[in-house]
Amino acid sequence: MSAAMAHLVFIPAAGVSHLAPAVEVARLLLELDDRLSVTFLVVNPPSPHASSKANPFADLLTSFSSSGATSPSRLRFRELPWIDVPLSGPGFNLAEFHKPQVRSAVAELTRAAGAPTLAGFVVDMFCTQLIDVADEFGVPSYVLYTSSASFLGFSFHLQALQDDEGRDLSDLTADGDAELEIPYLVNSLPAKVFPTSIIDRGHRAPFLGHVKNFRRAKGILVNSFEELESHAMGALREDDTIPPVYPIGPILNLQKGGMRSSKSSEILSWLDDQPRSSVVFLCFGSNGSFHEDQVKEMARGIEKSGHRFLWSLRRPQPMLRIGSYPEEYDNPAEVLPEGFLERTAERGKVIGWAPQVEVLAHAAVGGFVTHCGWNSTLEGLWFGVPTAAWPLYAEQQFNAFGMVVEHGLAVEVKMDYRKSFGPGAAGTEMVVGAEVVERAVRELMDISHGGGHRKRVEKVREMSRKAVEEGGSSNSALGRFVGDVFGNIP
Repeated sequence: MSAAMAHLVFIPAAGVSHLAPAVEVARLLLELDDRLSVTFLVVNPPSPHASSKANPFADLLTSFSSSGATSPSRLRFRELPWIDVPLSGPGFNLAEFHKPQVRSAVAELTRAAGAPTLAGFVVDMFCTQLIDVADEFGVPSYVLYTSSASFLGFSFHLQALQDDEGRDLSDLTADGDAELEIPYLVNSLPAKVFPTSIIDRGHRAPFLGHVKNFRRAKGILVNSFEELESHAMGALREDDTIPPVYPIGPILNLQKGGMRSSKSSEILSWLDDQPRSSVVFLCFGSNGSFHEDQVKEMARGIEKSGHRFLWSLRRPQPMLRIGSYPEEYDNPAEVLPEGFLERTAERGKVIGWAPQVEVLAHAAVGGFVTHCGWNSTLEGLWFGVPTAAWPLYAEQQFNAFGMVVEHGLAVEVKMDYRKSFGPGAAGTEMVVGAEVVERAVRELMDISHGGGHRKRVEKVREMSRKAVEEGGSSNSALGRFVGDVFGNIP
């Protein structure tokens, strides 16, 4: 059955890297078909302070809802009430606590006078418990997968090994020599680059529980594009136990300016004074930070490289928490080698927060040292900036392997580096030496000025842009998804 008008309920995970792509997907859907409308049910993340009940993403939501990119009547945001949930343990089960709220909110939406037909839920990859609520309403669910197609396939493979073949995954440890052959990668995958969600027993069960739930969905929207991950996409299509996968990326929030435009202006003005492709940009995502001993080694390596640099440096958090981000230093000199800022004043700039999209788009930037978060990886490719891989946590080690080994689109800093969190973490983390940082920066900036590596990056840049154009692979996949949404309405 299909309907004249259809309504999708989006439920993103409580994190900027999940919320922003979800809003971009909704925008694209509304622009593609004027029969659709979307309501976001926004989960407030847990707070370490019971009295702090303000959504830390409020400014982001305001900028989206006031952008005017789509009709306000067809795109709405509804924040779910704040609830006190446990802060300890894996964050993969947060959605479980919000089932009653989602159930109530959707019931209210469907009772509204003149409400369009409820066509289904679009749930984040870490909100799959809410498929149960969609089932209660008798509508299909779709998963929005904010990482790569190859990581999706890898996750399916491990879930099948454990649940269908009875494989004990506890031997897959970060310090082991094991390698795994999987159909979604051309090369065998070393266990040292497995995500924490797999090598940590406490995280493994809830993570693979989500993956098992993916199989219940009517389809999976993945933030990637066919031309980048053709091998993984081919393997996903060959497995008839996996729902249809729609590669609709790169899904990027490329809006400029906003609440931090004054900071952006200062940074971009400095870049305006630098030669073309001369600056290496070091930035490690929303939660990216390093302890003091590592910061000093990074500084020495950057200085020895002799290259111009823009470095986003922030104070490490005691714990990694949803909605909580590293703070800026009042005085970065306190953690940098003595005299570093003075010696590099004419060729470098140390900042706190960085307007990453605007920096990567700037002609002066010739290289990007990144944590390999999937959004940042796609942004680097979109702007054709060669990258150096320095992963920190989550699936970033896997992404680094893909960029360096599978695709040959990045150089390695330390592919198996893992960020530690919590009291005393500084004494347990590996420290990447200055000579490794210097080598990576030199290699990265040499590539920036020519060679086969640079040509591959430029080629992928062009493919990424063609994919989202009308008639491109991702645009066509989005169209197929819309057709299936209307075709799947009960």
